[in-house]
Amino acid sequence: MPEATPLPTHPPTPRTTEPTTPRVPGPDAGTGAPHPLDNPARASLTGPHAHFAERRGRILRYRPDVTPWLALPDAPDAQDWADVAALAGPGQPVTLTAFREPPPADWEIVFQAEGVQLVDDGVDAAPDPEAVLLGPADVPEMLDLVERTRPGPFLPRTVELGTYLGIRRAGALVAMAGERLHPPGWTEISGVCTDSSVRGQGLASRLVRAVAHGIRERGETPFLHAAGSNTSAIRLYESLGFTLRRRTAFLSALVPEPGADARTGGQGTGSLEHVGR
Repeated sequence: MPEATPLPTHPPTPRTTEPTTPRVPGPDAGTGAPHPLDNPARASLTGPHAHFAERRGRILRYRPDVTPWLALPDAPDAQDWADVAALAGPGQPVTLTAFREPPPADWEIVFQAEGVQLVDDGVDAAPDPEAVLLGPADVPEMLDLVERTRPGPFLPRTVELGTYLGIRRAGALVAMAGERLHPPGWTEISGVCTDSSVRGQGLASRLVRAVAHGIRERGETPFLHAAGSNTSAIRLYESLGFTLRRRTAFLSALVPEPGADARTGGQGTGSLEHVGR
């Protein structure tokens, strides 16, 4: 796959008294091109995360043990949905965001929720003296913390997507945050979670600021997603200096089993291509 041309980064803008007003336009300023955050999974998989990509036709997804996100083209057609089905396999779930229309009618939707995308608008980013770097050896503890706190998808190889930081108390991992999607010039902060035994101590805020510091040090801009119903998390992120860029949605659906009355038609184009390792 040819390497994507990086799009210009967008530095944080000064805050105003209305942090919920979107700052970043849809098209990339001055170019007319789609903004990388409009379809962040696709921008990641055609850019910095291309080595994690699997592709069939115009469909891209992360390897299934890394993160569940699948990326559609901006205007998917019936053949694209056939390729999604062929790539994921019958009865398997696909997880989407930044989609313009739902899957075909015969696909079973198992999860759907509104979400928000927020971008750095003057975050007071700073390293944290208590934060420790997490890596593959820490994955069992990270998965256990995720199971207890449910911050969103985190799989055995998610830690490979970027820097993950944690805070330990009495040797036990009690809080963490890290990097997930990586469109050119931007890095998503994700996996933010805190064990119930230490909530209210500001550990999540400290880790978000520390991860944001590392992103800024690379000359990139932090962003993140949150469930639209998670008003406490949204208020926390806005208090740290993030502002709403756009509203979005998250969806998980099951690929129909063979013989289902599919609206997709066709058998998919070409074969599965492992773009990276």
